[in-house]
Amino acid sequence: MNMQAIKTEPAKVLANSPAPVVALTPKRPPSLDKYTKAAREVAVRVIPPLIVVTLLMVFWELVCRRAGSTLPPPSKVYKDTKELIFDPFFDHGGIDKGLFWHLSASLQRVAFGYSLAAVAGVALGTLVGQSVWAMRGLDPIFQVLRTIPPLAWLPLALAAFRDGQPSAIFVIFITSIWPIIINTAVGIRNIPQDYRNVAAVVQLNPLEFFWKVMIPSAAPYIFTGLRIGIGLSWLAIIAAEMLIGGVGIGFFIWDAWNSSHISEIILALFYVGIIGFVLDRLIAGLGKIVTRGTSAG
Repeated sequence: MNMQAIKTEPAKVLANSPAPVVALTPKRPPSLDKYTKAAREVAVRVIPPLIVVTLLMVFWELVCRRAGSTLPPPSKVYKDTKELIFDPFFDHGGIDKGLFWHLSASLQRVAFGYSLAAVAGVALGTLVGQSVWAMRGLDPIFQVLRTIPPLAWLPLALAAFRDGQPSAIFVIFITSIWPIIINTAVGIRNIPQDYRNVAAVVQLNPLEFFWKVMIPSAAPYIFTGLRIGIGLSWLAIIAAEMLIGGVGIGFFIWDAWNSSHISEIILALFYVGIIGFVLDRLIAGLGKIVTRGTSAG
């Protein structure tokens, strides 16, 4: 009896002891976690560039405020160009226009010339990529032509078209088409043989093979060429407009140089860089959508 009492006594003690208290932390809603993660990602992407830009601006201000400096500091650039910044839409006739009109004229030329280069480049690259002999025969020619500077084409274009507008568009076209052709051809050549075998088994006709196999497989290469091409297009139009005159951001920079308005040149270069970055991001974003994330961003 005593042994039984001893064995059952701990059970009675445990039964009578109070239950441990567990602190429950409230669970955050999923939407809050999502917004927190998004804010963290934005901060990681935005804050470092802002810090670097701020440091560069401070360094620029300190260096260029010294006596004898040939370049204006940021404070003077803002003071000299604030009318252009806050009123980019004025139009006093002729070439006396706000930066919006100069930039829009340049973008229109780039859009037209680049679109022609994209269509022709993808089509020609597809044809070249399907033939080993065409690749071997034409690739050296493409490699030579793509090294010719954009301005070297301008005199030939002016001689052929006798007008600045089509000449500028031709310079954009001939400058940006080569990376599109080369990258498209490489993408077509690198289509896996398994894809070709499956297409043969299901008996796809040439048009179906082109849309369902060839273009999706080569899309990452194609968009790499398109990204390089848009950058070259923007570089080419700035250089070409300095010589053909008229309305355009390139001519605006050249005219500001002739008038010794260095602050206006700096402001124009800022806009040129921002627009070039935006154009590149647009093509990269389109490439991610089309290739479902397989294209380089």
